[in-house]
Amino acid sequence: MLTFNIAVVFPGQGSQSVGMLKEYAETWNQVEETYKQASEVLGYDLWDIVCNGPEEKLNQTEITQPAMLAADVSVMRIMRELCMTTPYALAGHSLGEYAALVGANVLDYQDAIKLVAERGRLMQNAVPEGEGAMAAIIGLSDDQVLLACAAASAETGKPVEAVNFNSPGQVVIAGATEAVDDAIRLLTEEGAKRALKLPVSVPSHSSLMKPAADEMAKLLETVTFNKPDVQVIHNYDAKSHDDPDAIREALTKQIYKPVRWTETIKIIREDADAIIECGPGRVLAGLTKRIDKEVKSFALDSPASMQKFLDSM
Repeated sequence: MLTFNIAVVFPGQGSQSVGMLKEYAETWNQVEETYKQASEVLGYDLWDIVCNGPEEKLNQTEITQPAMLAADVSVMRIMRELCMTTPYALAGHSLGEYAALVGANVLDYQDAIKLVAERGRLMQNAVPEGEGAMAAIIGLSDDQVLLACAAASAETGKPVEAVNFNSPGQVVIAGATEAVDDAIRLLTEEGAKRALKLPVSVPSHSSLMKPAADEMAKLLETVTFNKPDVQVIHNYDAKSHDDPDAIREALTKQIYKPVRWTETIKIIREDADAIIECGPGRVLAGLTKRIDKEVKSFALDSPASMQKFLDSM
């Protein structure tokens, strides 16, 4: 019998890979059914791309986003069938927030697929190819990163900002390519253990995404939002919201505001004894352990991992 309160978190873009969830699909029909529902909305076979690639196609933002949402929801549906315990809180990293909202019955799953496919397209089109960049900064404080970004922006006259506060000592920056390059130079001089440019062209969660957010706000108004069954901690303010309009605002601002993941996990941890990552990969489980070494953390990225979690109940 489960002896601890659980919270569930959902990964976002970056955790995708060709062949993800194949092991689950061999046993659980929820996977192909969930992807079939997505494909009906999208007008193409999403599961075929996930299974067979090519990788370049899966990594196109407008395809990655529905593919990851479907993966997160698939694992959540399997977990719910096996584990009847209701989580006390949900959260998702960036795109993963949409999976959390599906899990809390705020959004219909197929509506969410439509939203994230368009979100991907809007984000991809907001900044011309080559003009935006992101970089991971390891080993410096949040304040050091913020100061370097401000200095790089002043020197170049172009924006670069801290956009993902992932864990203590791990921050992602994003903005105009020239400003990101300058910030990397400054942060390396400051003593960063790593300042690594990421293989993406969309400067997610930076102010350059404001045009995409403005268009997304219009689209969000066309979809029904319900009051959540379970609290969802949002990226942009690390708070939960019950009002549908407040949730729409949170999703709009999330596109061009930082992901406050460290704060999110700390808030969830106040009442959760275990934090479960639902989806491909183990990125969030790793971040959770860096934020709080004492919390139980499980990544349900395979049937074996699911069984390990169930055995702990």
